[in-house]
Amino acid sequence: MTLIEYFEQKRGVGVLATANAEGKVDTAVYSAPHVCADGALAFIMRERLTHLNVQSNPYGSYIFIEEGFGRKGLRLFLEKLKEDQDPDLIAAMTRRYLTPEEDREKGPKFLVYFKVEKILPLIGSGDTNITLA
Repeated sequence: MTLIEYFEQKRGVGVLATANAEGKVDTAVYSAPHVCADGALAFIMRERLTHLNVQSNPYGSYIFIEEGFGRKGLRLFLEKLKEDQDPDLIAAMTRRYLTPEEDREKGPKFLVYFKVEKILPLIGSGDTNITLA
């Protein structure tokens, strides 16, 4: 199964962890990432602490906890590749609806892309049988 297939089929809760240049960690709840054809992940971010952290430290970790019984999910180890502020691209990828006024009030958006360095199961260190693309 590819990451694209995984996130199309699974529902759950995600948490993105980042740290600043001094190593101070932040965690934030994020929906499932957008998975690009090459296996890169993209998250839409506001101008908040997580976005600030990846400006000075490109590494992060994302855990995804699947809905349902048991403890299933993934841990993804990430490195920032690039970011984009193209409003049309961001609008096309936005899953949450806000009025234009509500959206503007929340501040600018950034589309931040990450390379997946490692995929592990939520618990343990076994093989997930998940590929990037």
